[in-house]
Amino acid sequence: MASLYVAVGGGVGAVLRYHIGRAAVHVTGPNTTFPWGTLGINIAGSLAMGVLLGWLARSSLAAQTSESLRLALGIGLLGGFTTFSAFSAEMVTLVHRGFIVQALGYGSASVIAGMAAFLIGLVGAQSAA
Repeated sequence: MASLYVAVGGGVGAVLRYHIGRAAVHVTGPNTTFPWGTLGINIAGSLAMGVLLGWLARSSLAAQTSESLRLALGIGLLGGFTTFSAFSAEMVTLVHRGFIVQALGYGSASVIAGMAAFLIGLVGAQSAA
């Protein structure tokens, strides 16, 4: 059942991301040099993740259904919408718990290694073509 919650939420999140991204291109124009849609999606997803996790932590109703809501909304919907929301939640959790060095390492490694992996994949695929 958990996989179904994640799958349905993820599908909805991915469709929302697609349409919001298209709307942003429509508003900013196809030749914009800044990824406004992605930035907006990342900020909105991070805000939504904060609201969801804050609500799950404090709500008595959420305590009864927290796992299914966390799976459907947190991992599924927001994961399909933007994984940046999970990154933000993990970074803030590390800082909040006092693990500043780990947060800096995680943030740096995520950005640097992610960009390096993308570049390796891009160059590798272009070389093979």
